[in-house]
Amino acid sequence: MNIASFLLPKAEVAYLRDDMTLRQGLEKLSRSGFTAIPVIDVEDRYVGVVSVGDFLWNILSYNQTLEDITLKSLEHMTVRDFMQNGKVKPACIDTAMENLLECAKNQNFVPVIDDRNVFIGIVTRGDIIKYFVDRNKG
Repeated sequence: MNIASFLLPKAEVAYLRDDMTLRQGLEKLSRSGFTAIPVIDVEDRYVGVVSVGDFLWNILSYNQTLEDITLKSLEHMTVRDFMQNGKVKPACIDTAMENLLECAKNQNFVPVIDDRNVFIGIVTRGDIIKYFVDRNKG
């Protein structure tokens, strides 16, 4: 079975664009309630994942002291400037569920792309676990 039936489509997923300012990205990540979300470029291609920790470490390294941190100081960097490319590998839409299990060990979701590297959604770790639990019951 491939992952298409478990896909949470892009329209229902919180994500950032890589050209958002650090401030815009932080605001959207905060509203999402998640600790990490996918990042896409202007052509909707998947470029990576950014986490709360990525924001925190970059805010702290960019500002000399905590007193220097202002909303204005967060406008000079973009998400592209500090995200970790390649840390979270995407899966293709035709990937078998069995192949996602390894990815899900280390992340809460697996980004899914089409054959042009366009981000089309995610499969959550919970859905992957549920698939294997249900399969083993039968």
